[in-house]
Amino acid sequence: MTATERKRGKAVMISRLLQSFLLVLVLSLSAAQPVLSQTENKSGAITAVPGAGEDQAIEHRINDIFDELDGLAGISVSVKSGVVNLNGTVTEAVLATKAEELASRVDGVVAVQNNLTEETALEERLVPVYERLHARLLQGVNYLPLAMVALLVWMLASAAGVLIARLEWPWNRLTPNAFIADLVRQLIRILFFTIGIVLALDVLGATAVIGTLLGAAGIVGLAVGFAVRDTVENYIASIMLSIRQPFNPKDFVRIEGYEGYVISLTSRATILMEKDGNHIRIPNAIVFKSTLINYSTNPRRRFVFELGVDAESNLDKALDVGLNTLRRQGFILGEPSPDAWIEALGDSNVVLSFVGWIDQTRTDFQKARSEAMRLVKLALEANGFSLPEPIYRLRFDDAPALENLLADREQPDRDLRQIASKETVFPETVEEVPNDTEADRDLEKQVDQERIATQSEDLLDEHAPKEFGAKSAKPSKRS
Repeated sequence: MTATERKRGKAVMISRLLQSFLLVLVLSLSAAQPVLSQTENKSGAITAVPGAGEDQAIEHRINDIFDELDGLAGISVSVKSGVVNLNGTVTEAVLATKAEELASRVDGVVAVQNNLTEETALEERLVPVYERLHARLLQGVNYLPLAMVALLVWMLASAAGVLIARLEWPWNRLTPNAFIADLVRQLIRILFFTIGIVLALDVLGATAVIGTLLGAAGIVGLAVGFAVRDTVENYIASIMLSIRQPFNPKDFVRIEGYEGYVISLTSRATILMEKDGNHIRIPNAIVFKSTLINYSTNPRRRFVFELGVDAESNLDKALDVGLNTLRRQGFILGEPSPDAWIEALGDSNVVLSFVGWIDQTRTDFQKARSEAMRLVKLALEANGFSLPEPIYRLRFDDAPALENLLADREQPDRDLRQIASKETVFPETVEEVPNDTEADRDLEKQVDQERIATQSEDLLDEHAPKEFGAKSAKPSKRS
């Protein structure tokens, strides 16, 4: 063999040795791969015994897992070619699902055949229930001292809120009336009650429940708010009215076309008494938004009435006669003074308007107006002024005698108009017998009785600041 051939043989041998070495290296790496997957498995799979890839190792691994879990110890496990068969009975369907899930997670399992059946015997079904209840009872007993501490914290916080709310000062001083003071006290109690619940949950370590409770309370509050929207609106209006105090008890007011004396203001409605004695209950939301006329705020009140006289009468004298009659009446104030004017020209008369002022604390409005109308009418008639009725003229061209007859009948009326046009034919005075014009005290007594019956619910305070300020000074009587 030549030297060249010997070199070629050595090269071939070295090449074969390298190929063999690389083949061995590849095989060793492939054999080490399962061990690496078991040790560095990051998918959360349950691995079999290291180095065991056979069915028996898988079966032992699954049995060991089931033996450590309640309710799974009686399951029979068999493995063949990586297929796991689960046989036996379980007390709950959820245990069968759990066993199948655990078995499928063991490394090397190809498939799981779940042949488990649910236990139907009553005594077997009650055993896990009893065990759970027993465990929870023991847990509750262990938590009992902590729960007592939490309850004590809640009671102390609530008691502190009640004691603070009972203080007369500063709530009565800071609030405009007793109703708002009671409302503030209720808010104080609710605030401390809520603080007590938060502290108690913190002691129990259940502060996460607070968010759930607040969310549920918000949803419930929203639903209730829509359901009782009118009630809430009336309650808020009662708060605003109790602060504003637009009227006093026993004031005579007009609200939404209803007139009456104020009996009380409750948390839901304003109660009036009509002059007929009937009760009117108006929701506070309507009272707060409506136009309100308070006739009692100013004790002075003006009445107006109209009277018609003949179109040919002396109008200046008619106005003077009416004004002088009003000035002589004691129930009519001298300041502001009575007044009169020509209101309108009618078809057959002239309408005169007369005005007078009264003091409502001493005089009834309707009686004064009625008496003034009666006295002015008597004075005008006594001075020759007639209160004419509508006159209709009928023309008969073919009856001259009838015209003469009508002319004869009109003569007395013409004479009366001539007399009324003179200033000294009749005196301007007439014998007058004034009627009673004093304020109706009987109705006021009924209002007082009703106020006594509803005093506990009344939100009005006679001493609270009023929206329209203090009442006007008492009007002076005419000298």
